[in-house]
Amino acid sequence: MDLKNRLKARLLADGPALLGSWLLASSPSTAEALGHCGFDFLVCDMEHVPIDMAELVALLRAVGCTPAEPLVRVAWNDPVLVKRVLDAGARTIMLPFIETPEAAEAAIAATRYPPRGMRGVAGVHRASGYGAATDYLARADEEICVILQLETPAAIARIEEIAAVPGVDALFVGPGDLSGAMGRLGQVGHPEVETLIAEAAARGSAIGKPMGIVGFDPATVGRYLEHGYSFAAIGSDLTLMTGRARKWLGSLKGQAPDKGSGVY
Repeated sequence: MDLKNRLKARLLADGPALLGSWLLASSPSTAEALGHCGFDFLVCDMEHVPIDMAELVALLRAVGCTPAEPLVRVAWNDPVLVKRVLDAGARTIMLPFIETPEAAEAAIAATRYPPRGMRGVAGVHRASGYGAATDYLARADEEICVILQLETPAAIARIEEIAAVPGVDALFVGPGDLSGAMGRLGQVGHPEVETLIAEAAARGSAIGKPMGIVGFDPATVGRYLEHGYSFAAIGSDLTLMTGRARKWLGSLKGQAPDKGSGVY
């Protein structure tokens, strides 16, 4: 069984920006189809999408059959949630709402086996090929990729401290929550929000830490890449589907298409 985390290797390499999308539909077929579209990664979202562990495994299997790599966002910085997701086979995980180095240290500890961390040890689970990968315990700590989300001005103010925690592989700015924390809820394109988004990219890049973000359309994502972000998600399976539906219906009805909510 190959334990190599290809997404982690590509994130840490000095290569072209990686592009992905969000999975909101909880559909393995949709996830598999998007995985064949050319995306580098697809985000299985357990924070805002009502999926359970069995549904997550189905999504991991679906994306795993494609060239894309799955990235799992857990609901919270909770060691129990992290343990279950890792045992289910996730190799790259993202934890939301990290504001301090202490929270970052707790996140890393949840992903590491003793003595480096506190992850519970199981002999047989999906991550080890149900025991087929006899070197899983020896290699898991190094192959797991941990991405921490910065979603408030307070988090971005401490970006260097958070990034310096051993085991933090990349950081990910959440524009939606950032805009809300700045009193600009839903205004991710507001100049003040955009300025902080650009600042985060510059500071992260200056210390050599891969920086990620999500945008709702190619123009927005293109602007983020110009700021220096090295990986970005473009919309979601649902917005890609509904956006095309609105465009085609609008053309047939002779109407300007509804642009939707402007979120991913």
